[in-house]
Amino acid sequence: MGIRRLSYSILVLFIVHGSLFAVTGCSPQKTSLKPSIKIWHWMTDREAAFQELARRYEEARGIKVEFELYAPSDAYAQKVRAAAQGETLPDIFGVLGEKYDFASFVNAGHILDLTSYMQENNNAWKNSFFAKALAVDEFSSANAYGVKPGIYAVPIDITTIQIVYNKDLFKQLGFDPGRPPATFSEFLAMSKKIKAAGLQGLVSGWGELWMIDCFANNYAFNIMGKDKVLSTIRGDVPYTDAGWIKVLDLFKQMRESGILCDGIVTMENKTAEQLFANSKAVFAFNGSWCVNVYKAMNPGLNYTVMLPPRSSDNYPTSVAAA
Repeated sequence: MGIRRLSYSILVLFIVHGSLFAVTGCSPQKTSLKPSIKIWHWMTDREAAFQELARRYEEARGIKVEFELYAPSDAYAQKVRAAAQGETLPDIFGVLGEKYDFASFVNAGHILDLTSYMQENNNAWKNSFFAKALAVDEFSSANAYGVKPGIYAVPIDITTIQIVYNKDLFKQLGFDPGRPPATFSEFLAMSKKIKAAGLQGLVSGWGELWMIDCFANNYAFNIMGKDKVLSTIRGDVPYTDAGWIKVLDLFKQMRESGILCDGIVTMENKTAEQLFANSKAVFAFNGSWCVNVYKAMNPGLNYTVMLPPRSSDNYPTSVAAA
């Protein structure tokens, strides 16, 4: 099992020694102590935790923290882009997107360079983070985005994006709850019983394009290996390559088998989560944040995690990490 780093969970968080480093609009980088701090993010499932952190910070510093959480994630990303264009960004915000999206915000002057603060007291702040997670928020001297080398954000957590399945539905359908499908062909073969029972197969918020991108990349790594996938990102390998055709053909196979949930390509992830939590779907492709979501929707839901069923023996299967 492999875990790959992506850049979906970048939180531009920079409160040091009680001071806030503001990044609203394209104003020059500066520091200012404020009576309140406004934060935007898309993690609506973390609202209780965020509110508790806000309470503690106000109690300790006398500064009110206001969280504004938006879903679905695509709507959040559009809101942040519009605020950047209108110079109405909040004090703290997450950039939801790929590394080049993050870089565009830095180059436009919306994000503060945190490097000097990270390096204070012998890198005390920098060393408090998991190194691989923090590396997502750092631009090296050799970066291809024209960004001045440095650290421009900090991560708030690491999440994995994988397949989960309903153990009770497995048993109801005559499948072994302790043995999920190991191969893609085994996975597809389950669709006949699932459809006959009036259930949905795989559900996911593929209307949010980054979710379907994660699924495709899981199989790209399995079929082509890391080096070729990274070469594609650099523009050296086209998506018409035979390896990518095999990846895209998996979606055709899933559609034809009937394993995909009805309307999956336009479905928001919150709708997908409700279907799985209500035991209407056997499988869900979702992030590890789903633990909080499913618990809130259905505390008794009996489910567990599995690796993506392998479609090739050439390379290991892996899951994306954000």
